[in-house]
Amino acid sequence: MRARPALFEVYGDYLRPRGGRAPVSALVKLLAPLDIAAPAVRTAVSRMVRQGWLRPLRLASGPGYSLTPQAARRLDETSARIARSGRSGWDGRFDLILPYAPVGRAEATRLTALGYGRLSEHAWVAPRPADEALALLEAAQVRYERFSAGHPAGTSGAADVVRRAWDLAGIGRAYEDFVAEQRPIVGAINARSSDEEAYTARVGLVHHWRRSLARDPQLPTALLPPRWPGVGAAGFVDRHATRLRPAAERYVERCLGGISRGARVGFSES
Repeated sequence: MRARPALFEVYGDYLRPRGGRAPVSALVKLLAPLDIAAPAVRTAVSRMVRQGWLRPLRLASGPGYSLTPQAARRLDETSARIARSGRSGWDGRFDLILPYAPVGRAEATRLTALGYGRLSEHAWVAPRPADEALALLEAAQVRYERFSAGHPAGTSGAADVVRRAWDLAGIGRAYEDFVAEQRPIVGAINARSSDEEAYTARVGLVHHWRRSLARDPQLPTALLPPRWPGVGAAGFVDRHATRLRPAAERYVERCLGGISRGARVGFSES
């Protein structure tokens, strides 16, 4: 895992419930078990400040960093995406976005992460609307039309649209590979394991799960093949993330030492 995504994981899963702030020294300790050295942590933090994800602040224990509103929104979006992995119902209608020009690579990546599949260079479809997609296109100055559409052939016709827009076979195999890779790692953590080992395994589990979800449009059950591997993968993550959380939280508390709760006395300019 690289430093930047590791910082997002740590802030989103462990630091945000504690106020979304931490001293630099604690960030270094929290990323050390992930084989990320202190210079890499500091470099990643500096880049995240320039990109608007973190802001410097002064804690009672020394210099630190907190999440910006932009970062908080991104983490909320990711959390909502994970919550949707339960496969909620569907009203039978697609959200259809028709850009007047092909979108750029960065915009295409974000649309995919928001649950949209590409039917063509000028047509993107999703089983539910995401207002963030419109803000994304407007920020990129891409003109578009937007429609809510149902297939006249019902679920069977909608399933054909889904097969055109997404590689379900590939997504399903990715879920199976994810479970096969993570099972021996999290399965090795037991009552004799240290809190640090549990924390390391849990951060890796959740990080790779988020990456798996980035490919998945979170289609409703009616549009999925039978015995969809994503269902089993979600259950696997829920079980082990819950089992490992208490030990992981204890490790985080030791790294923070209570210092992330210190009073803020002013912002640093660098």
